Amino acid sequence: MAKEIERKYKVLDCIELDKYPYVEIKQGYLSVDPQKTVRIRIKDNKAFLTIKGKSEGIERDEFEYAIPIKDAIQMLKMTPHKIYKRRYLVQHKNHLWEVDIFEDQNQGLRIAEVELSKANEEVELPNWVGEEVSEDIRYFNSQLCLNPYCNWTSNK
Repeated sequence: MAKEIERKYKVLDCIELDKYPYVEIKQGYLSVDPQKTVRIRIKDNKAFLTIKGKSEGIERDEFEYAIPIKDAIQMLKMTPHKIYKRRYLVQHKNHLWEVDIFEDQNQGLRIAEVELSKANEEVELPNWVGEEVSEDIRYFNSQLCLNPYCNWTSNK
């Protein structure tokens, strides 16, 4: 069984992303139930089907499978809940950070994720990382489809 162990943080304005590689991501959800999400993702010219279990702290079961891009394009048409973002890959010390810059209804939201090998693994935080939001369900991509960042009262 595959486990995803990751921490999420808000991103401060002081990071210069222009110098880092990135990928464009389109993803849609067939299920946005917090107990089990089912996602279709197109990342540049590759496609994946991902099933995630319920989060327990910063851990959850995750199964990801490559699928044909043509199938993913068709499946995305079936998903009522979509997310668009640009993901920058930023190496900091011993970890690869994924910095997501959201678009569309989630424009303005910037989240950094770091995958860990164990839940209590120590991570040296970059200076551009702000508040941790790992266990705040509002920041789960599947929930951003239901309650986009543009609707949050603190953002108005």
